[in-house]
Amino acid sequence: MQTDTNSYSWFNVADDVKELLILAAKTWENTEESTKYMQQALAKTADNTDILVAAYRYFYYKNNYVFALTTAEKIIAKIREEENLPDNWQELQPILINRHEESQIRLFLTAYAASGLVLAKLGRIEQAKEISTRIKSIDEKNDFGAGILLDILTRPPEEND
Repeated sequence: MQTDTNSYSWFNVADDVKELLILAAKTWENTEESTKYMQQALAKTADNTDILVAAYRYFYYKNNYVFALTTAEKIIAKIREEENLPDNWQELQPILINRHEESQIRLFLTAYAASGLVLAKLGRIEQAKEISTRIKSIDEKNDFGAGILLDILTRPPEEND
């Protein structure tokens, strides 16, 4: 199946990888086949942020939350390494507050918030609350949705009706 990879020029990857992503989209209804294409694309370019983001979205919308979480964690780790971000939250928080408008930091925050959402979907509520609380402490505008998720996760059961 030949596809026009030029129409996806914003992905800075080889045409064969673009073709795999296009095939994953074209075969969306066949999860087994489309997943095969996505995994091949990841195998060829696992360090490419654009591919990792595409893979996260793919796995999330396919309800494959384990792979979505793994992919979000890869994005977080990649940016943490590239930006030399500390592991300790007390050291990391002020850096994120000061740099939250930078594109790489926004992607880090987005991936971190996404990991909280996926953890909630996987039933790991306490971890999801912790991540949502952390993101909310940085995100006054609720750009990353952590405040909404935290509200849902901490709302008393009688308010859910």
